[in-house]
Amino acid sequence: MQAIEKITVNTNWIPIVWVIIIALIAVLKIIDSERLKGYALAFFNKPFVEDEAEENTSFLNGFTWLIFMISVTSVTLCLSLVLNEMTTNFTLNFYNFLYLFLFTLAYFLARSLLESVFMGLFLMKKQLRFYIISKYSYFYALAFVLFILFSIFNFSPVKPMGFGYLVVFLFLLKFVFHVIINKKLIFSKLFYFILYICALEIAPLLILFKMML
Repeated sequence: MQAIEKITVNTNWIPIVWVIIIALIAVLKIIDSERLKGYALAFFNKPFVEDEAEENTSFLNGFTWLIFMISVTSVTLCLSLVLNEMTTNFTLNFYNFLYLFLFTLAYFLARSLLESVFMGLFLMKKQLRFYIISKYSYFYALAFVLFILFSIFNFSPVKPMGFGYLVVFLFLLKFVFHVIINKKLIFSKLFYFILYICALEIAPLLILFKMML
């Protein structure tokens, strides 16, 4: 009888990353618990988003950096689980996670830089600033939801079947919320909005999935 090599995937790194995220959330709570709560519930708290847009807070402050890194890491964890479920060429190991994390981080950093430039150039256009701030507020809120879902699917007996569809649905829901809250600006500049979506939202995702397939 011919021996069959058993391939095992080391996932011991997942609890370590999970604990790091929990620790960073605890730090955010110490820094500003009310602001953390506001971002976590941003979908249902439009006044908080409006206040954030009015305050003109710099992206370079510690709180914003921490919540940004937490969100990118949470999204990467979920994308890793989705790719592991939907493709045969992706294995849920630390090296693939790190590769995906760096890609996701570079994408969001580049987009944040461009949008910060836009806010600087069009500082007097409150609608544009609110559009960008609301997008990131919803992104942070979505990241918290994804982190909870990842924890449930990864650390419980529940099988992650259909997890990819759930993640896609949540991103679409975030998109709908964002369109509704910015409908006046979007529909008045619909052509430019479609170009923006294609260039900065859809194209990077297509590149990512093409690289992973």
